[in-house]
Amino acid sequence: MNSFTLELLFHIIGISSASGLFLKENSLFVIGDNSSYFYEYELKSSGLKRYALGENPAENAEKRLKPDFEALAFYDQSFYLFGSGSTERRTQMIQLNANTKEKISALDLSALYKRMQVLAGLTAENFNIEGVVHTGNTWYFFNRGNGKSGKNVVFVFHGNHLTSNSKITFTEPDLPEINGVNSGFTDAVEVGDKLYFLAAAENANSTYHDGEVLGSMIGCIDIKTMKVVFTKEISRRHKFEGLTLQYSRGNELSFLLCEDNDSDKKQADIYLLRLDIMGY
Repeated sequence: MNSFTLELLFHIIGISSASGLFLKENSLFVIGDNSSYFYEYELKSSGLKRYALGENPAENAEKRLKPDFEALAFYDQSFYLFGSGSTERRTQMIQLNANTKEKISALDLSALYKRMQVLAGLTAENFNIEGVVHTGNTWYFFNRGNGKSGKNVVFVFHGNHLTSNSKITFTEPDLPEINGVNSGFTDAVEVGDKLYFLAAAENANSTYHDGEVLGSMIGCIDIKTMKVVFTKEISRRHKFEGLTLQYSRGNELSFLLCEDNDSDKKQADIYLLRLDIMGY
């Protein structure tokens, strides 16, 4: 039950610090938390395309200046890229046309992120959005509990337009430790009536500074109850930050994962995770 296999599938040369990905047809779309480009990797040709997200784009921006795009969501032929909100410079959301890759809109989510912080009793130093799922009339925001308070929070925005004053609810799932250190959300994706998520552990109590990587896990939340169904540790040395579904077949789910190497090395490592969900 919950058996898995994990293997390195391929490298994408030209992307550093990969933080989110989405598989669409024959292309893998990737964001990097220190880049202001949106990437498309064509699986058949191994070609890499770059789409600038603003003026004067950079692939390795200074830490204090980077937009910190940590979450990538897809819905109704649009991509949504989210800044983590871990500093005042990291509150942008960009919507792109999935076919043309042209920018549809750009929003400052600082007011929304502040609402979330107040609602859950989080200080700015403990706020760090790492995953977002959009299902139509609902958005799920995953706050990584890697600040001093260690609070993992799933915020549920009950509405379509993020600038509206729609209702927000939240839950605080209790995630297991990895190597004796608290784990925190790093990404999530919807599969049927479940939210599958990644979580990682680092030996650092900061949303800003990186620490020693201690491992990663995958887990599942039931959308109806917002309760954790299961978690499964998948590595003691990798920090996985991106998750996308490859296929669902019977009791087997296949995901692609990306690893954040927290460096300027221009190489994104893509892994294949096969998970047996028999009994859940």
